[in-house]
Amino acid sequence: MRAVDSQTQKKFAYTDFTQKRAIRALRCSPFKLSLFEQMLSERVAMSEISGLNGLKNNYTKRSLSELAADNALLWLIEVGLLRREVDGQGITDSFRLTPLGRQLVEDASFQSWGVPTIGDRLLNALIRIFRLPF
Repeated sequence: MRAVDSQTQKKFAYTDFTQKRAIRALRCSPFKLSLFEQMLSERVAMSEISGLNGLKNNYTKRSLSELAADNALLWLIEVGLLRREVDGQGITDSFRLTPLGRQLVEDASFQSWGVPTIGDRLLNALIRIFRLPF
């Protein structure tokens, strides 16, 4: 199997709509940029994200139960930012960035994502509850 040089790979072209939805989901998530930066280079296990480990590793804004962390990560999977890591045995409890997630983390600093507004939080919650496509 050939090694792929990530510097020479073409970037996928995502619509503004897709990128805005993804950035809104990132802004509203309970995770910090350092989690996504770590995911640029390697997988991150649930045990490193949930509970006090999430705070210690500077991955979360507050301590999250495993269920809360899993729900938030699953939402980011549905939005298209993350994927579950797979090994020879099947799906693991670890996560990686998708090409969309990788682009957003590489192309923008956390400050450019901004702080979520009430409108962002409301729209993200409505889309998440009703699983709307926008």
